[in-house]
Amino acid sequence: MVHMQEEASEKKKTVTFGEVLMRLSPSDNRKLLQATQMDFFFGGTEMNVAASLAHMGIEVQHVTNVSNDIVGEAAISTLRKYGIGISAVKKVNYSLGLYFLEVGSAMRSSQIAYNRLNSSFANITPDQVDWEKILSDAAFFHWSGISPGVSEGAYQTLKAGLEIAREKGVIVTADPAYRSNLWKYGRSSHDVLKEFISLSTIFVGGVNEINEILETEFSADEEGFIEASRALIAEFPSVKKVFDKVRTSVNASWQKIYGRAWNGGKYLETSELEITSVVDRIGTGDAFAAGLLYGLQHFDDQEALNFANAACALKHTHVGDVNLVSVEEVLEVAKGKTDGRIKR
Repeated sequence: MVHMQEEASEKKKTVTFGEVLMRLSPSDNRKLLQATQMDFFFGGTEMNVAASLAHMGIEVQHVTNVSNDIVGEAAISTLRKYGIGISAVKKVNYSLGLYFLEVGSAMRSSQIAYNRLNSSFANITPDQVDWEKILSDAAFFHWSGISPGVSEGAYQTLKAGLEIAREKGVIVTADPAYRSNLWKYGRSSHDVLKEFISLSTIFVGGVNEINEILETEFSADEEGFIEASRALIAEFPSVKKVFDKVRTSVNASWQKIYGRAWNGGKYLETSELEITSVVDRIGTGDAFAAGLLYGLQHFDDQEALNFANAACALKHTHVGDVNLVSVEEVLEVAKGKTDGRIKR
C-alpha cells in the first residue's frame, strides 16, 4: 500500500499541467441575451487545482502556454496572485482560450460555450517543457482527461511528463474527466485515457468513468464501486487508490455531495453535505481534487477524503473558478460545522 505522506515527505512541490482559460459570464444569473457587460475570471481544470493548493500553502508549479499579449499578461498576473509558480508558463503567439458561462438557477441549467480552437495551449509542444527540471523536486503531478483532448501537441507533452514522472517516482493523480466536444485531432479518448491511467498512481473518479475506460457495467452502489475500483486496479497495477465524489443534483441551486474511496484494502465514505443555495458550481470537482491532494499530504485516507468533500462543498458558495478557502475553513466543515454563523 502507498503511504502518501511518507513518499511526499522530502519533496513537497505539486506540478499541474493544463490550459488556462478566460471565463466570461454575466452577473446575477443573467442570460447572455440580457447582459450588457460581463465579469471575467481566469481558470481551467488543472489551474483551479493549482490555485486552491497554493492558497492552502502547498508549493505548486503550473505548466502551460498563454497568449503573448495583454490577455496572457493578465492570466500570468492572476497565477502570481494565487501564488502559483509560473517558471514553466510560456508566452506564444496564439490567443488564449475563452469560454462563456450562463449561470443557471433552480431548474434552469447553466450553459457553457467554448472558444478554444487553435489556442495558445493547443499549440504546446514537448520541446517547450523541461520536464526533467520541473519534476526533479516534485512529490505530486496532477493531470485531467481534458488536456490530452485539446491537440496532438498537448497529448505528446503530457505523455512526456507522465513518463518522466514515473521514472522519478512522482505520485501521479489522474482526473479522467474529459470533454466529448474536444478530441477532434484524430486520437481516441478511450485509448489515450487508458494509456495515461497506466502511468498514474491515484484515480480521482467514480463508477461511470471506470465503466467508460474498462467498457464494463458496474453498478453505482457501494458494492459496484468497490468491484469497479478493484477491476481498475487489476487492469492498471500502478493505480493504488480510487477516490470518488458522488453528487445528487436536486436542481441547479441545490446540490448534495459525499465522498467515497477504495484504498486497496478498505472502503471509505464521508457523510453527505448539502448545499441549498449554490452560488457557482464551476470548479467544484477541481476543489475536490485539490482538497484530496492536500489531504493525502497531511492526513490518513479517511481524513483526506473528508477534507476533499468539505473543500468541494465550500466551492459551491462563492463566485469564480477557484476555491479560495483556507485550510481552517475546510477543516471546520469536515468536522461537522455547517451552520454558517458569522465569525466576529
